[in-house]
Amino acid sequence: MTSHRHSFRVRYGETDQMGIVYHGNYAQYLEMGRVEWLRSLGISYRSMEENGIMLPVIHLQIDYKKSAKYDDLLTIETILKKRPMVKIEFDYKIYNHTGELLVAANTVLAFMDMETGKPTKCPDYILEKLTG
Repeated sequence: MTSHRHSFRVRYGETDQMGIVYHGNYAQYLEMGRVEWLRSLGISYRSMEENGIMLPVIHLQIDYKKSAKYDDLLTIETILKKRPMVKIEFDYKIYNHTGELLVAANTVLAFMDMETGKPTKCPDYILEKLTG
């Protein structure tokens, strides 16, 4: 459906003592990709929360192909897999500056009503941005 690319540099604090990105940091990189994908549509997590919607991750899968290192320039491609309903699913690819694939990943998030704590449909204003 829609995809978005965002580039960033690996910071020293994201690496282990060998200068390799700690594996747990990739989940944060995926979140960065999602946030920037939403921002590219003119939507922010803050505005969703102000409208009573939260998006917890309910599934996370990461396939590590090759290590990223301190100061590498990485590009994360965030791809919406299908039209969201109660859940929204993304595929991700993280590349280094030479275009080499480092990580392939997938997340599923659920739209939740912050007041009731129950699942809810994807808000219309998001669906409109995807089709408009």
